[in-house]
Amino acid sequence: MASRLEINFIRLLSRCETMASEKRGETDWRLEKYVTALEEMLVALRKSQSKPTQEVLTEYTRKVDFLKGLLEAEKLPSPTEKALANQFLAPGRTPTIANERMPASKTVHLQTKARCTGEMRDELLGTQSSGKGNLDGDLRNRRGLPADERQSAAELDAILQRHHNLQEKLAEDMLSLARNLKNNTLAAQNIIKQDNQTLTQSMRQADLNYEKLKTESERLEQHTKKSVNWLLWLMLILVSFTFISMILFIRIFPRLR
Repeated sequence: MASRLEINFIRLLSRCETMASEKRGETDWRLEKYVTALEEMLVALRKSQSKPTQEVLTEYTRKVDFLKGLLEAEKLPSPTEKALANQFLAPGRTPTIANERMPASKTVHLQTKARCTGEMRDELLGTQSSGKGNLDGDLRNRRGLPADERQSAAELDAILQRHHNLQEKLAEDMLSLARNLKNNTLAAQNIIKQDNQTLTQSMRQADLNYEKLKTESERLEQHTKKSVNWLLWLMLILVSFTFISMILFIRIFPRLR
């Protein structure tokens, strides 16, 4: 069950996403104040005893950071800088409320990118779109231009579209590289883990072999000492027997004259 604080946070987050999707005037300060309140509620939500799971908190943080980045991008002076800043924004991955088919932050991101692209195109063409700046108004403005300017506008649209496609392809390539890097990292971790297990087993086996070798060395040393003692006594007995035999021989067989 979601706590009261989390329910209020979700409601305010949904309201901020709705306001971000609408066209606002320069004097509209409510969204910035709401986002500041969202940050404070998010900090309180992290410290609460009935806080949600870490994955949910990460998604909430992602959405709040997206709204902050959106506000900072809108404060940039030129449409080119706004478009570039919007390229690096990361919208939320899950819907905020249950009746959303697509995450609202992702919809806001797409709308903002389209609006920044239109403003950048208008800046490059030196014209301002009338009304809501939709495609029909842009086409009407182009019909009033000379043929060479219409051709230039068409070429510019083609260049922008190509750049947009290249950016999407680059993003997909980066995502693929990140996935491959993650898979390679996991594979390397598994290999290192197996190597560590093999090394641990080898070290245990080496310790066992060392203990066995030490025991056998002590036994061999004791056996060597025993063999030397028996050989020494045998030599002494043999020498003594030889000496006594020689004395007896001299006594029994005296020297010839």
